[in-house]
Amino acid sequence: MPQSAHPSARTQTSDPHTRSQTHHAQTRTEPPSTPAAPRHVHLAVDLSDAGARPADWRDVGSRAAQPFDLDRLLDLVGTAQRGTLDFVVFDDTFALRPRSTGASGGRLDAALVSARLAPRTAGLGLVAALDPEHTDPVHVAQAVTAVDAASAGRAGWQVGTTGSPGAGEPDGSALGGVPTSVLDEAVETVVRHWAAGTGDVRPEPGRARAVDVDGVPFVVRSPARRASSAVRPVVVLRADGPAALAVAGRHADVVRVRAGDRQAAVAHRREIREAARHEGRTPDEVRVLVDVVAVLGPDRASARARLDLLREIDGTGWDTGSLIVAGTPQDLAALVADWVDAGAADGFVVRPGSVQTDLVGLVDGVVPLLRAAGRFRRHYPGTTLRHSLGVPEAAPRAPATV
Repeated sequence: MPQSAHPSARTQTSDPHTRSQTHHAQTRTEPPSTPAAPRHVHLAVDLSDAGARPADWRDVGSRAAQPFDLDRLLDLVGTAQRGTLDFVVFDDTFALRPRSTGASGGRLDAALVSARLAPRTAGLGLVAALDPEHTDPVHVAQAVTAVDAASAGRAGWQVGTTGSPGAGEPDGSALGGVPTSVLDEAVETVVRHWAAGTGDVRPEPGRARAVDVDGVPFVVRSPARRASSAVRPVVVLRADGPAALAVAGRHADVVRVRAGDRQAAVAHRREIREAARHEGRTPDEVRVLVDVVAVLGPDRASARARLDLLREIDGTGWDTGSLIVAGTPQDLAALVADWVDAGAADGFVVRPGSVQTDLVGLVDGVVPLLRAAGRFRRHYPGTTLRHSLGVPEAAPRAPATV
């Protein structure tokens, strides 16, 4: 299949690139064929905000995100669970978000959302995007441990926030807004606390620890810990540049990448697997998932028209830094199978253009096609997120000293 020219990470979703993806969809009109030994694909969905862009709730079929709308969240995760998706991602940030009314808004704590949803879901992984730069890693570890206990092993931690364009630096010196200079130590601290929480060694409660947030020193005390499940929560990392590869290779169970074409994705996945091998790990222990913004419709013309509408509503040019697919469920299913077969990805994290419309399009349109082709599960293979991802339990680490 011909590939478009390799765009830069900051321009890969410009109009020319989107036109090339639309052309790509026009050349693949059939659902993915069933190979002799089809590779299983992984699918997740990012439910941060109201979709890929904050204003997209105004599209037909969507509605504004309400900060405390538990029923809406239950409906969304219920749809994802019905599609047996691997996991959903919830974002978290301390930043206030300006609105056109002049007011500012935020969002619920991602770990709190995940913990509230855990008893009401089954099979579906719950990944909280938490920022270890502004939250003490001990408390990050505790929060994810609570989700893991409530979900019986379905918790995951995405390091740093999902982030809007620009959250990471082009050279990978920041992941999800967290500089890699502090990222490695933070992740190491969290996973060591998980090891301490599941073993016989417990951190001493009440011991003081210094924390620096934006240059302001704080002193926090480690609260009493309780053991989590026997399975360590999944670590999800972004790898948007070379400086992040070593961190991802050392710690990540899932790596999210942004790539505008298949060739770029193949190179990213190869680099990540090599980084894991360099750290003494088996590359197959790591799942590489490509971010894709999905705008789905019954035909390509209506999907493209809705993409144009969403861009007009948002007014920012939709420079998401991610692959954009505006087409039919058949188009997205064909792309998923093609990229996985080419070694470009183990699967995809879908960012719905409009969360309600395109999540339903994914579950009721794309997933059945992949199932029919023998590419995607019909039932969850086990009870934990690691079962769904097919990644083993991480090797135990020495407990942290706090």
